[in-house]
Amino acid sequence: MNSTSDATEVHSVWLRPRRAAKEEPPLSLERIVEAAVAVLDEDGIEKLSMRRLAQHLGVAAPSLYWHVSTKDDVVDLAVDAIFGELLPRNEPAAEWRDEITALLTAWRTTLLRHPWAAAVTARRRPSLGPNFLTQMETLQATLVRTGFKGDALRAATWALYNHVMGSASAETALHISDQERQLGQERLQTEADRYPTLASQRYLYDDDWDGSFNTGLRYLLDGLEIQLNAATPAR
Repeated sequence: MNSTSDATEVHSVWLRPRRAAKEEPPLSLERIVEAAVAVLDEDGIEKLSMRRLAQHLGVAAPSLYWHVSTKDDVVDLAVDAIFGELLPRNEPAAEWRDEITALLTAWRTTLLRHPWAAAVTARRRPSLGPNFLTQMETLQATLVRTGFKGDALRAATWALYNHVMGSASAETALHISDQERQLGQERLQTEADRYPTLASQRYLYDDDWDGSFNTGLRYLLDGLEIQLNAATPAR
């Protein structure tokens, strides 16, 4: 992770001390977060503002500042809230590949249910909320139990993380109309000498998001298993 220019700055809402109130705040943090998720689901992150959130809650904007300082605080809290929708897995699957597949599939389902969220987790700072950290703990703990450690553990963690986040982000962000798809494919066909593979494989009609995610994850797990076996001394 890249360090910030000012090592003394603490931007994350999860790391700053909570404000001590001398009296009951006008509304609870839970209500703010619930409303933020609703606004984000309805309007997207571009239209989220403290004023819009206050309007949704039916309060004056200054009352939000009992609990949050910035819009970024609200987004961080909302991201953690949606990861809290994931049901805890009481018993891990017998096979590590099955455990990771179930975990990342659940992540992707949640991110697609809240389309604004996939790109948020790749912003300028990591999420440190308890629900998100619980999911990351499950991922890394599964890899550690499987035998990954050190650089191999870190590389495996981020390869899997980037796969699910990239898949969900691309699916929610990319939009193409039927007309654009047709015209784009016709252009590829007329320039097939320059783009022969894209033209023959009908690149712009490739929208099997579920299939690509599942197959890509299987490829990643295959590769990780090969690396794990190669690093394990033969008995």
